[in-house]
Amino acid sequence: MALASLKVDPSNLVIACRRIVERHPELGPVWWLCSRLLMSGDPSELAWELADEIDADLTDRQISLALPDRAVVVTIGWPEIGGAALMRRRDVSVLCADSRHEASAFMQRLERYEIECVPIPAESLARAAAAADLVLIEAVAASPQRVLAPVGSHVLAAVASTVGTPVWLATGVGRRLPAQYVDAVADRVMIDSAVWELGLDDVPVGLITHIGSIDGVSDDVVGSLVSDCPFAPELLRTSAF
Repeated sequence: MALASLKVDPSNLVIACRRIVERHPELGPVWWLCSRLLMSGDPSELAWELADEIDADLTDRQISLALPDRAVVVTIGWPEIGGAALMRRRDVSVLCADSRHEASAFMQRLERYEIECVPIPAESLARAAAAADLVLIEAVAASPQRVLAPVGSHVLAAVASTVGTPVWLATGVGRRLPAQYVDAVADRVMIDSAVWELGLDDVPVGLITHIGSIDGVSDDVVGSLVSDCPFAPELLRTSAF
């Protein structure tokens, strides 16, 4: 909305978009939005259309429809898209692993929808994954080569892989990006590998079995992670403040 309200020339739009991704590098949809605006002939009009596209994202509905009946699902933290999908289904049971102290609030929301949910301590992740029909994690930014997801997602996906439980990745509008953008997000957010309080995990694509997107749920993982926005190289340059 802010970008749509600016009547700026192309050079100023480039600077504005660079500054936005520099201030919010962890938000995949922001990269998607800015990239599409920079490649557009009428960015002011397109900005409103893109905002509507994000608001109309039906990824949660697609995942909800694909869930098995009476499914037992393991989640991590508070998944925005995955959580919305689960709340569309009253017949599921959710095993909630914590991440960044978000699981308790997520469980409260599930309880309001009368969805059965149980907190899962870290030491019980293997048993929870083995007992579940699937593990549901969520992408912050993803490409066919790399997936960034909330911290704890890598451990959960790895544990699920060892016990043979499918790992579904919810992507959502604006989260499937060119590989260069995903690398840039990682470089800017995951700067110091010695810091244990990072908010993102680098999840190996090989651990994921299904992709949930606005197109539905598919087991063609690599094909389903192809970017849905163009690559604008000028977005990766640093702006002078």
